[in-house]
Amino acid sequence: MTTDYSNILKTIKPDGDEYRRVMELSDSLVECLNGLAEEQGIDAEAVLVGSVAKGTWLSGAADIDIFIHFPLTTSEDELKENGLRLGYGCIERFSGEAEERYASHPYVTGYIDGYEVDFVPCYRIDDASMLRSAVDRTILHTRYIQENLRDEQKDDVLLLKQFMKSTGTYGSEFRVGGFAGYLAELLVLCYGDFEGVLEGALQWRPGYIIDLEGHGTGKGFEDPLVVVDPVDRNRNVAAALTLQRMAEFVTASLNFLGNPGPEYFQPPRYSTDAAEITGTLRCRGSRVIVISTGVPDVPSDALYPQLRKTLDSVVKNLEAEGFSVLGADYWSDESRSAFMVLEMDVWELPSYRKRYGPPVWSRRHRERFLRKHERVWVEGSRLTIESPRRHRSAVSYLRDLLSKPDRLRMGKHVGAEIRRGFSVDLLDDVIGEAEKEFLEFMDAFLNPWKALER
Repeated sequence: MTTDYSNILKTIKPDGDEYRRVMELSDSLVECLNGLAEEQGIDAEAVLVGSVAKGTWLSGAADIDIFIHFPLTTSEDELKENGLRLGYGCIERFSGEAEERYASHPYVTGYIDGYEVDFVPCYRIDDASMLRSAVDRTILHTRYIQENLRDEQKDDVLLLKQFMKSTGTYGSEFRVGGFAGYLAELLVLCYGDFEGVLEGALQWRPGYIIDLEGHGTGKGFEDPLVVVDPVDRNRNVAAALTLQRMAEFVTASLNFLGNPGPEYFQPPRYSTDAAEITGTLRCRGSRVIVISTGVPDVPSDALYPQLRKTLDSVVKNLEAEGFSVLGADYWSDESRSAFMVLEMDVWELPSYRKRYGPPVWSRRHRERFLRKHERVWVEGSRLTIESPRRHRSAVSYLRDLLSKPDRLRMGKHVGAEIRRGFSVDLLDDVIGEAEKEFLEFMDAFLNPWKALER
């Protein structure tokens, strides 16, 4: 590293007390699980994985991941049943709160001593050829980083994760479509240090391949960035990274390298001032329409793809009707409200549109058209009429469109919520009652540059 990052590391690296608390709790949980397995005669072993096991977690963001691995001879039903039993039993012994979740198969999350702990059953494998479920690789990932990442490079991983987090490019979940933690670690292994990753990113193009172990399978993937998994030649670690987030990371890297500063390791300052946000719109001369509805009882990884699908269909219908959309996005508090927002270039239309009939020399069709319509003229060779619009405003059109949702391609659960109730309003009419998080989202939506430059 050519720049002094010591002050930044003081704020993002766990101090001695935090490190001890997290590791002592993790060790105690692993010991408890293995004790429970022995007591109940279950052939299983718990192992700490993820960023905590690798020493690459950001201060205050230690999500403890413990995998309970079973022999390959274990049936899937037995793995699920005994894995959940051990997880629930451990959470109970630590007086935590339990929540069952689902990935490739069920697992249980415990809230223990202020930490979120995932207890995930998996199969005991030595290499990727033995995979039985997607989560089985995680132990191999942890082992690979532990064996290859030097101690001094852990600081570089922390800097890279925080930089990605502050520029909105960190997180492989659907809502973000950014860089996973394991991917960040591999990038540091590839380029040597934090600044090396940023400089290397300037060479990326869609389809760029990184293959640390020389597996030679990179050309078999069609993702924006290809990072062949060192422990599984048939997997792209960057598969969840969207072209948008990849391009944003390259841009943020270019900006930082040109003018480095500690501000890039802090979240952007988004406004929560409703008047400032509406003032931005007045200066731009555009309008923002807000569609709001309830939140279905589904995990976030199911909610956001459905909101995306619904929003894409809404935009397509608006454009087909003649309204022009400058930009669109979605947001949810994941408990009560979901919003789709559209910045409109054209939100009002004339009272009529042209409709074109058959060519003049199409005798049968022209006669029927002329009998049906008055005030017909010709444009080119086509008979033409004025047709009154049913909806002149985009708000009116959307209210009608959403009241008949079968005309839209929507996610199943979001569609059900819209059928139960929705509202369509101009932002100016609802922003006064908006919560802080929504206002920050709106400022980020209207000013996406804030995430990428300081």
